[in-house]
Amino acid sequence: MQDEYNFSTGKRGAVASTKGKTRITIMLDDAVIEAARERAENAGTGYQTVINNLLRQALLPQGTHNLTPASTKKTKTLQIINDGIGPGEVEALEQQLIALAGELNRVLGTPKLAKSKAKPNQ
Repeated sequence: MQDEYNFSTGKRGAVASTKGKTRITIMLDDAVIEAARERAENAGTGYQTVINNLLRQALLPQGTHNLTPASTKKTKTLQIINDGIGPGEVEALEQQLIALAGELNRVLGTPKLAKSKAKPNQ
């Protein structure tokens, strides 16, 4: 231990980063909190994470989380199959899937899989 420490460049505030989140105080119904806690227990996560994910899902544009009615989905799928898919549409879909995978990794905290190097059989 040193006799003196220099804190002249120190900063006040939390040490841990907020990772794009803001702390707020909010009043929720007891039933809402209880339901979130039950879901969280079943999912093995925190109830605030469950509430955040539900709010995120409710606030995103409908096409982002694809909650259109099943009949509409089926009709669009059949139309695309009949008409064919162009290269531009495939590329756009690929970009959406990459963005979705990134968001899922961020929300779920899933570690990125390391690419394994296959060893040739000898």
